Amino acid sequence: MAAVVAQSSYVFGLRTGVTNNLCFFDEQTVVFPCGNNCVCYNTEQRWQRFIPGTERSLGMQALAISANRRYLAVSESGEKATITVYDLQHEQGRKRKVLSGGDIPMQEFVCVAFSPDSKYLIGQAGAPEWTLIFWLWEKQKVMATVKTSSTNPVTQVSFNPYNNTQICVSGTGVFKLFRYSEGALKQSNSPKVESVNFLCHTWMTEERVIAGTDTGRLLVFESGDMRREINIATRPVPQESNRQVERGNVEDTDMDEDTDMDEDPIMPRVTAILSYSKGFACSAGPGTVCLFEKTEEKDSYRKTKEIRIPPDRCSNVPSQAEHQEIATMCISPSEETLAISTDRGQLYSISLSSAEMSKGQAHFEFLSHSFHSKAITGLSVCIRKPLIATSSLDHSVRIWNYKTKVLELSKEFQAEAYSVSLHPSGLFILVGFSDKLRLMNLLIDDIRTVKEFTVHGCRECAFSHGGHMFAAVNGNVIHIYSVTSLENILNLKGHNGKVRAVAWSLDDSRLVSCGMDGAVYEWNTQNSKRESESVLKSCSYTGVTFSSDAKTIFAVGTDLTLKEIQNCQTLREVPANDVAHTTIAMSHSGRVIFTGTSSGTIRAIKYPLPIQKDWIEYQAHCGPVTKMVITFDDQFLLTVSEDGCLLVWKIIDKEGRGLKSDKQIIYTEEILITKSDLEEKNQNMLELKMRVEELKMENEYQLRLKEMNYNEKIKDLSEKFIQQIESLKTKIQTESSNNQKVLLEYEKYQELQYKCQSIQEDYEKQLAALEESKARALEELTRFFEAKLQEKTHLLDQCQEETRQQVGEFEETVKQIEEEGDQEIHDIRIKYEKQLHTEKETNLNLKEETGIMKKRFESLQREIDDRCTDINKLKQDRQKLHGLIRSLEEDIEGLNQEKSGLIKTIQDKVAEMEMLTKQIEPRENEVKEMKEQIQEMEVELEQFHKRNTQLELTVSDLQLKLKATIKEMHKEMQKVKDMQIHVQRFKTDFHNCVAFIQEPKKFKDSIQDLYTRYVQQSDVVETVGVDGDIQRGYSRQHEHLEKTIATLRRKLAKASEVHLNDHVKMLKENQSMIQEITELRKELRLARTHAHSYKIQMSVAKKPKKQNSTDLRAMPSEESEESTVARLNLEESQRIIQLQRSEIQRLRREFHSQAPVITPLHPPSTKLPALTP
Repeated sequence: MAAVVAQSSYVFGLRTGVTNNLCFFDEQTVVFPCGNNCVCYNTEQRWQRFIPGTERSLGMQALAISANRRYLAVSESGEKATITVYDLQHEQGRKRKVLSGGDIPMQEFVCVAFSPDSKYLIGQAGAPEWTLIFWLWEKQKVMATVKTSSTNPVTQVSFNPYNNTQICVSGTGVFKLFRYSEGALKQSNSPKVESVNFLCHTWMTEERVIAGTDTGRLLVFESGDMRREINIATRPVPQESNRQVERGNVEDTDMDEDTDMDEDPIMPRVTAILSYSKGFACSAGPGTVCLFEKTEEKDSYRKTKEIRIPPDRCSNVPSQAEHQEIATMCISPSEETLAISTDRGQLYSISLSSAEMSKGQAHFEFLSHSFHSKAITGLSVCIRKPLIATSSLDHSVRIWNYKTKVLELSKEFQAEAYSVSLHPSGLFILVGFSDKLRLMNLLIDDIRTVKEFTVHGCRECAFSHGGHMFAAVNGNVIHIYSVTSLENILNLKGHNGKVRAVAWSLDDSRLVSCGMDGAVYEWNTQNSKRESESVLKSCSYTGVTFSSDAKTIFAVGTDLTLKEIQNCQTLREVPANDVAHTTIAMSHSGRVIFTGTSSGTIRAIKYPLPIQKDWIEYQAHCGPVTKMVITFDDQFLLTVSEDGCLLVWKIIDKEGRGLKSDKQIIYTEEILITKSDLEEKNQNMLELKMRVEELKMENEYQLRLKEMNYNEKIKDLSEKFIQQIESLKTKIQTESSNNQKVLLEYEKYQELQYKCQSIQEDYEKQLAALEESKARALEELTRFFEAKLQEKTHLLDQCQEETRQQVGEFEETVKQIEEEGDQEIHDIRIKYEKQLHTEKETNLNLKEETGIMKKRFESLQREIDDRCTDINKLKQDRQKLHGLIRSLEEDIEGLNQEKSGLIKTIQDKVAEMEMLTKQIEPRENEVKEMKEQIQEMEVELEQFHKRNTQLELTVSDLQLKLKATIKEMHKEMQKVKDMQIHVQRFKTDFHNCVAFIQEPKKFKDSIQDLYTRYVQQSDVVETVGVDGDIQRGYSRQHEHLEKTIATLRRKLAKASEVHLNDHVKMLKENQSMIQEITELRKELRLARTHAHSYKIQMSVAKKPKKQNSTDLRAMPSEESEESTVARLNLEESQRIIQLQRSEIQRLRREFHSQAPVITPLHPPSTKLPALTP
């Protein structure tokens, strides 16, 4: 069975917080970060290509694309910040080089940039270093480094597009120009801009830079000096010919002039600026981009156009979209399209040619779709349609189509949306808000509420697979509702903490839930009973799902394991390697399990679960994965995260084929529309038809009027022509002599006209034939070349697949070879370093050794030998004590075994006593014998307890002695170590004295110092003092132990007295209870005799009834009175018997409850004889 893998297919979302997070690769393709990937998106064909981030990175920080549009640099933070350069012309975005700061510890690069020739790369490190590094990136060589700032943050770095050795750096109070020369980055002019916060800058010419600030100022720098300021205030000007465009005069003011800056209005932030051939574009506050063009005047610009972000019609406050801050701007290579990204994760674009031709303000359009701007909390799919529903903390609910890759519906609400679930039909949606749970219809262009449920803060909701029920979570309670009646039919209570996830079985008969209380419960949805449970209080579960056969439950939580649970037992646990699983999903085929982690990665684990850590991990999101769903045909995996991105994964095997599903799903195309909307649309259509008819009538009337006018004009012209004809006739009459010539010319003219017409007809026929032949030839050529193109594309796909496989294999082999080489180098280095270290140590030891002090050394050696003999004696004593302790422990174990055997015998006796109490009537004598046996057992218990306490005291004494001997042994060993150190010091000092052997005075002084240092006290006095200390310490310990033993004996005596008193008290209570039982038995016998007599009386009373029925009829009054009296007496006796029985049962229960108290605490050493019935 081939392994199942996931391949990233499509993504909806944008990662914010990344510097320069939007770039053009070519005219139709843009590059932007999403999750932990970089996405190449073709805007015309709507395909996407993914470049995954590196493993264990803490997220992307900045992007940069080279001037030749071939290489992409991605900055990633982590324990050691890196910049990875990718080749975009390669199909898979092949990784070229990985750059780092070398020995400089850096955690992030806040911005990067390529040189104009794409050979060099600069990276600006973040706080606290703020170091700029200059690489020759293809050789991974650091050319130069420089510290650009001390504490102020840097926001942008860039190369001069006309000179690859000049660099501009801008930030808060920072605007510096550097030039690379002689292997270092040297700063040129630096203006005084400590109070200015620069947000962006761009190069206009080789010497000119325009920078934007947070106060809406555009400052122009020439050769590093601030020359002037461009005012972006808008002022109306007269309209130009053939264009009605609103323009503003851009005033260039010299910085040398005395202008009062406080009088200027407060300007919005200039967050992005971009230069192009006609001028530059910059952001002018929230949602606004201004286009500036060069004028004929020298070094001046004027504003030609304002482009705004349009309001969002799906939002409750449409104007909120207009207040988005513009984060990044980029322009296509042909300068036809301008694209922007905002701080709320949206992408917009506009055609500059259409913007220039438009009248008034121009507006951006979405580059693809609108995305979520905050964390996505809910995710769901349906069966009958290829739809995805997502909910987010941005108050919006969106419906996506994973087949067509478009946004079908979007609506924003007042409250935050916590959860979402699609009905299997795809026509209804369930959304959990912070205030209520709403069931809504998915209409053709809207999402409308059908029913509201009072479920506050519903974090989880789910439709059943049949669509007839849905579950909603309210804290620690799960409510089950009917979709048909919209009523609450079941409430599942049992969790002590908040429920984090629920899942239905395929037949909807069971529901599994998990919560923060560490419990996983399986519920029966018919009777709301728990069928199985698994509780682990140390774990807070976050995700749960059923297996394909609904027999096994899989759960993940904060204990960093994936658990397989079946029949209330955990079958397997797969550890997660220091990363917590947050959600889980299993394919309907049962071949693979997908899990999402808190670091944003996706893991594919084959099923059955492996014993070892065996999975495939994919870089997906930059935040914890919140939800994960697999479509019902097992073709797609859908994941969402706190980063606001939705990823669509294609589930395939390793051969590239999709998984085969047993169920063939046919998607429907029906949609819902309300009657009022339909009537409104029909009414609009009727109104439009009426309008068309009215327009037709108006057009016909206008045509008639024009015909009348033209007829009048024709009449006037005809009259004029008639007059002219008459005048011509008069002229002809006067020129009769020229009539024949005119006739001949006229005939020639007619012949030529006829020839011209015939030639024209011939040429038209030829042209038509040529056009037909040309069309046929074109069709044949197109068919031929299309067939060839298909063959070539097929061959190209095969070749690309082969190259992809070969490249993967090559990269894997290269990686293995590099790792093996690095490991070998590391091992050899460690080996030789160890050898060098050992050689150095031996040389030092050989230098320090000398044979001059042999006598002193021998005396010290003898002392050491004596000490060693003492230590050996102590060790032997220790071993003897250990043997004694082991024998005592064996005795204790034997006594414990006897004790356990006696406890068992006593328990058996107690059980027999319980059986005997049931037959207590004939066995009163046996109870007395048992009392005597119990008393004997108590005596034996006391004896055994005394023996046990004596043994415990002896063991404690031996342990104390052992501890004392161990302490003495440690002291002796410490003395030996001190003596060795003392000898070593003496050797070194004596070696130093030998150096002065040629100088007698110094040698004498050094010898005297040695004598005063090492021969101050005699060893005899020292040893005597040590022995006295040992004896005093031993006597103190002995006294202390005797005191502790006396106190323990007193405590033991008190405890035994208390125990004996309690035992006597319990015996007295048992005797009193036995007496009560005997009295009750006597009463029971009396009651039974009374009952027997009553029965005899009743039988005697019934016999005369049968024999003398006639007499009974005659005397009904007397006998009926007697029977009623007997019946009443019988009922009274039965009631008394019942009360006596209940009282006996109560006393038996009390007796049984008191029976364990009678069992002795310590069993006797001998077994009791067996009881005889």
